Amino acid sequence: MWGPTIGKIMNTNHTPTQLVGPNGLPSFGIFPHSVAQINGRDTDYRTPMGAKANKLARHFHYKQFQYFGVIHDDYLIGCALAHTAWLGVAFFYIFDPKTQQLESYTWRSPLGLHMQLSNSPVQGCSHFKQGPVHIEMGYRQRQQGLEKSLSVTLPHLSLDISMQESSTYEPMSLCTRTGINGWVYANKVAGTPVVGVLRRGNQNTDIRAFGHHDFSAGYMRRQTFWNWACFSGEVKGLRLGLNVSCGVNETSFSENCFWLDDACVPLGPIVFDYQRHNLEAPWQISTHDNSLMLTFHPLGKHTERLNLGLFASNFNQMFGYFSGHLTLPDGNKLSIERLHGFVEEQYAKW
Repeated sequence: MWGPTIGKIMNTNHTPTQLVGPNGLPSFGIFPHSVAQINGRDTDYRTPMGAKANKLARHFHYKQFQYFGVIHDDYLIGCALAHTAWLGVAFFYIFDPKTQQLESYTWRSPLGLHMQLSNSPVQGCSHFKQGPVHIEMGYRQRQQGLEKSLSVTLPHLSLDISMQESSTYEPMSLCTRTGINGWVYANKVAGTPVVGVLRRGNQNTDIRAFGHHDFSAGYMRRQTFWNWACFSGEVKGLRLGLNVSCGVNETSFSENCFWLDDACVPLGPIVFDYQRHNLEAPWQISTHDNSLMLTFHPLGKHTERLNLGLFASNFNQMFGYFSGHLTLPDGNKLSIERLHGFVEEQYAKW
């Protein structure tokens, strides 16, 4: 059914080629595959009162971010490219869970002049280049499935890795309404193999790990907040991934899910129970029906704080390990012990 300024609710067995139709309205729903073209700029974007938005609002209200995470017992790696139209932000870090040593970097680019993000989660390239710093995320289809790559070049290190999604892998691909006049498309994957190499000086480290990826774009709320949790690894011979959140992507549909090998299994609403003023304390993360019950133990964190009045961000990404249990589709409980991953608390005014 179509609404005059809302969009189309898609059948979950169909994936549109383009997210926004020729009438300027997005498709909403959970899709079985990744949407090939996120043509968000084609949206018939309106003000909350229903009038056509002007060119400045159409440009500056559109947001994009892409994140690549790597999880291993010996290292946790995170890299993000975020374009808010007002500001482009890139960050990269490497954390050693055993020594709890963190190497972290953040770069900012006014108006995102040093950044270009792909409009597709399955093809194209996103990159950030500022002086000697060059970060690139690539997306390309191969015969055996989808490959997502990350290349980071800094003066003293370089990283070249790739994530493989087999042809049978089921991403979490959905589009939800946000507020009265916005929408967000999110493409999430976790529990996928990652391979590559990290170079520091004359030392090369082969990367054999698991990873997750987030591709999000849309007309997001002017002020927004979310919690998010994710892990990737192997438990009892199964590739296991988790993606759950609270605060975004919850209008009619939910991104909450976990992966068993290539299969994506939906989860219900999530409760994040933690101490806002002591984020280093353990977090409790669970579903209302207790099919998921986890305790997250932080070991370190990456933070971003910026308050420019009209634009502000308070971002906390914690890295550590999860313990607890997850109920499988057959009703059996899978015990989780010290599985590394991430949680977030994020506030943004953009």
